Amino acid sequence: MMEAQKYVWEGAIPLQIHLHESEITSLPPPSPALILAPRIGYLPLLLPLIKPYFSSTLPPGQDTLWFDYKGLPLKWYIPTGVLFDLLCAEPERPWNLTVHFRGYPSNLLIPCEGEESVKWSFINSLKEADYIINGNCKNVMNMSQSDQVELWRSVMDGNLDKYIRSSSKLKLGTVTTAEADMVGQVKAGKIPVRLYVWSVNEDFEDMEDAPEVDNWDQISYINRPLEIHKEGKYFTLHDALKNLLPEFFAGKPLINDKPCIEESEDFQKVSSEDVGSSTGAEEGKEIFSQPMESCCNDAEIKLIRIQGIEPKLEIPFSWVVNQLKES
Repeated sequence: MMEAQKYVWEGAIPLQIHLHESEITSLPPPSPALILAPRIGYLPLLLPLIKPYFSSTLPPGQDTLWFDYKGLPLKWYIPTGVLFDLLCAEPERPWNLTVHFRGYPSNLLIPCEGEESVKWSFINSLKEADYIINGNCKNVMNMSQSDQVELWRSVMDGNLDKYIRSSSKLKLGTVTTAEADMVGQVKAGKIPVRLYVWSVNEDFEDMEDAPEVDNWDQISYINRPLEIHKEGKYFTLHDALKNLLPEFFAGKPLINDKPCIEESEDFQKVSSEDVGSSTGAEEGKEIFSQPMESCCNDAEIKLIRIQGIEPKLEIPFSWVVNQLKES
């Protein structure tokens, strides 16, 4: 049962990182840096590998690391794997990124002070998940400093066994299923879900013909709990999406009699895109949809990706949550 989660944690993306031409001060210009980046990692954490490689050609000044893909500044608090799945409709390997050490676009990206900012983004996401599952953030807030360090280090190192040991103290639990003969039944409860929905306003047949994302306004960010009201129901990924994105399933009855989403005002106070990594939530669902007017009856989901996988919609949602969540 742990095999899929193990593959997620060991997943990596080959990056070819180019230094922006405006920051090259030597000839010949440096060749691109080739790095294998963990899917569950974050781009700012690559600084110890990238800075020494380009240091001899950088102009004087203070480092303010940031990346772009085809001119689009990349949000540092979104895991690398999610960025890749979201922005590369047709997977690009190696993934060609441009790194900058100067000219941070503070009008487009929230400030990042290196590893510490990424760590607290991660912790805030844990608080969100804790609040949804348990009704409060006490489990995370009461963590000792040493436990926080151990938990964060397990993510930094991609050590699943260590993460399981550390995170067990949080009592965030898993989504449980019934016995083997009824696989897919989900017990009632709230599940934290985070979706990134890319909407396009033109038709295309193949993903290789999809337009490029050139503005973050094209991406809808959905961060909410999915509440399953009834026990004993075979609840699939398809059912979950029908509840989370009903506009794409207009006229199609739900398995449950009523929508399963509850979003309280208190949750909205805790949840924020600006503190959003992914941990503890069923994270990294990238949904490509068309057309942009998502409330229209002809809106269509073109593609769903979770951890680089394009899953069948009939698989049990409990399996998706437990095995393909970010951490």
